Amino acid sequence: MKKILIVNASYYKDIANELVKSSSMILKRNKYKISILTVPGVFEIPVAIKKNIKKFDAFLALGCVIKGKTPHFDLICKSSFEAIMNLSISSSKPIGNGVITAFNKKQAIDRSRRTNSKNKGLEAAKAVMSILKNGPKKI
Repeated sequence: MKKILIVNASYYKDIANELVKSSSMILKRNKYKISILTVPGVFEIPVAIKKNIKKFDAFLALGCVIKGKTPHFDLICKSSFEAIMNLSISSSKPIGNGVITAFNKKQAIDRSRRTNSKNKGLEAAKAVMSILKNGPKKI
C-alpha cells in the first residue's frame, strides 16, 4: 500500500480543513495510506516534506495564500512553489500542489469547497494518484 503524507498549512484553518477533507476522502477511497502533518503556513511546507522524503511514496502540499497589499504574497508563492517543485524533481517523488493562491478570501473559499470540482485538494490528490498508478510501459 502506497503511503502519502498530506502537509497541511493551517494559516487559514477553514480553507485548509476543506482541502484536507476532500483530498483524504479520495485517497482513502482508492486505498492509499495517509498521514497528515500540520504546519503554520505555506512557507513551511517544503521543509516538512524534505524531513519526511524517505518515509513516504508521495506528498500533498495543501494551504492557501491570499494577496494583500505588500509583495509578501508574490515572495511566498514563488519561493514555496519552486521549493516544492525542486523537491519533487530531486527526490523523484510526486508532490501534488494543492496550495490555493487567491486575490481574496471569497475566491479561496470557492476553490476549497468539497462540492466544487475545482477543489485544489482534490485536484492535487488526483494528480498524485495518476503519477503513482502510471509507471513506465513496455512497447
